[in-house]
Amino acid sequence: MRIRSATIGDLPNIRKIYNAAKAYMDASGNPNQWAIGYPPEEYLRQDIELSRLYVCEEDDKLCGVFMLSFQEDPTYHYIDGAWLNQEPYGVIHRIASDGTKKGIFQTVLEFCKEKMTEQGIANLRIDTHADNKTMQHLVEKYGFKRCGIIYLENGAPRIAYQLK
Repeated sequence: MRIRSATIGDLPNIRKIYNAAKAYMDASGNPNQWAIGYPPEEYLRQDIELSRLYVCEEDDKLCGVFMLSFQEDPTYHYIDGAWLNQEPYGVIHRIASDGTKKGIFQTVLEFCKEKMTEQGIANLRIDTHADNKTMQHLVEKYGFKRCGIIYLENGAPRIAYQLK
């Protein structure tokens, strides 16, 4: 599996991946994390312009997508709990798979660790909805520590994790 920067031309396939992920979440007891049409196209376009949206592809077919940023996330300023430290961090958001390939989270994590090394950063954060048992299992399986609850701009709570 290969990871590369997303392009504007990838948007139709990226939308298909998010739709497949939304259908999986709905079917697995997590219907409230993402509304239909999430993430909005303007988020995706902005992430592409800022070179922080990536796609996973295998056999010339996109099968995963995620955003990786090394800027402070405003929703992480307040946590009901405690981060492992206050050092610089990378953050993964909007990770999704179309369900056709196994091992996407592990591949994404390895890619993120390489990018972190390039940036001189030793911490990675991620958050997820309380109903997203699949993501909770994956982040804990790969060594993330549950730190508490953060709140999105709209006030919705998310379980926050950190890997150091």
